[in-house]
Amino acid sequence: MKEALNRLINHEKIGEEEAKQVLINISKGDYSPEQIASFLTVYMMRSITVEELQGFKNALLELCVSVDFKNYNSIDLCGTGGDGKDTFNISTLSSFITAGAGIMVTKHGNYGVSSSCGSSNVLESLGVKFTNDIDYLKRSIETTNICILHAPLFHPAMKNVAPIRKALGVKTFFNMLGPMVNPALPKYQLVGVFSLEILRLYCYLYQKSDKKYSIVHDLGGYDELSLTNNAKIVSNKTEKIFTPEDLGLDTVDPSSIFGGNSIKKASEIFKTIIMGKGTNEQNMVVCANAGLAIATAKQITHKEGFEIAKESLFSGKAKTVLNKLINL
Repeated sequence: MKEALNRLINHEKIGEEEAKQVLINISKGDYSPEQIASFLTVYMMRSITVEELQGFKNALLELCVSVDFKNYNSIDLCGTGGDGKDTFNISTLSSFITAGAGIMVTKHGNYGVSSSCGSSNVLESLGVKFTNDIDYLKRSIETTNICILHAPLFHPAMKNVAPIRKALGVKTFFNMLGPMVNPALPKYQLVGVFSLEILRLYCYLYQKSDKKYSIVHDLGGYDELSLTNNAKIVSNKTEKIFTPEDLGLDTVDPSSIFGGNSIKKASEIFKTIIMGKGTNEQNMVVCANAGLAIATAKQITHKEGFEIAKESLFSGKAKTVLNKLINL
């Protein structure tokens, strides 16, 4: 680690295999917390390379508890986090709307690190139980159209990193890795990223995969479609600038999608929206994101996906999915 740190501090790069080995060594407990913290900190001050990101990704997928879900043709809706916007749990709500539309969802998530309430925080507060029991997860997706893959249960190798990330409380390169290391290896994916630089890295790596994907960066700095600004969307074959007007919507004020500063408040907002009783701005933001996920999975237009998402939310199908999951 000392050698790698010296090189990184001198603005040198490490290769794909070396990056992979560093993460494997971290998982084995070969490094002290101080060394790991230093390693994470370096990447807060310099850009990560494609080779480094690929190496880290390969390590986590090699070390994770794998789940064979290839027969389900599922989608994951996941953002990198780290945008510092503290919105309500848009991608998690959008996941239930997508599942309510009949599309199987393998939702990869975690507790909040750089935000006050992550996906796992809000789901746990609602009564969802986390497990890595494969039979249960298959029963979950077959009966509710969704299963929750709580990252710490599938990436036990990262137990040495979790307390350090929590103590630092800021985004690290693990934010970038989260959406890439879903153990179910979903066929489809809607990914939100917090910067154009990360968008470029993701595009490069995803182009080499067999996924059908949509990668989103909201130009206001959000890692999802916020409707506060235009957004760049890159998919397998297209690259475009999205505007709210594309869906017949007005631009919204950032304050209208704030998620509060506590798990309790985030949970209240979540329950209100999934019941179809959110504000128009909240409802349209989740439907815009779910609509893009539905469009990605069905290979239809975003506008068509948006209409299906609205029906899922306002008919109560999304709420039914949540109730079934909690009861399960």
